[in-house]
Amino acid sequence: MNKTLLTLSTMTLLLLGGCGQPAPGGIGGNISDADTVSIDEGRYGNNGAYNSSSDGFQSVYFDFDDYTVPSSQEGAIAKDAANAQRVGGKIKVEGNCDEFGTDEYNYALGLKRAKAVKDSLVMQGVPASRMVLVSYGESNPACTAQTDACYAQNRRVDLRLVK
Repeated sequence: MNKTLLTLSTMTLLLLGGCGQPAPGGIGGNISDADTVSIDEGRYGNNGAYNSSSDGFQSVYFDFDDYTVPSSQEGAIAKDAANAQRVGGKIKVEGNCDEFGTDEYNYALGLKRAKAVKDSLVMQGVPASRMVLVSYGESNPACTAQTDACYAQNRRVDLRLVK
């Protein structure tokens, strides 16, 4: 009886405590709009300051825990579509995330981000058959400092020519 109770208690604590990391911006993972770094603040936008893409493409940045292409990134998508029309060949669309969330969750979120960018490029005339989707989840950070600005750099989609 005592062994069963101890096992059950331990399992309950593990499930309730979890092993994940808190989200940026506060104790216990509670974030507010004031705590998060928004891509709309001009840090990443279309100026390419933190571009991780190559072959003339621009990275597309996302808000925390989101896979909707922000309106501030439409210029980057338009430039990427024009570049895709110029260069030809297959394009690898790479989804990336910050370190918050489980590996599985971040892999899925990275794939959703890559698909959102692919869909936007298709709407601008790039054939879907020219694109391959890849998700790196949190395993391919552009920045490793533990700051909100760094986390924002990792919430992105990069584009590269398949060679």
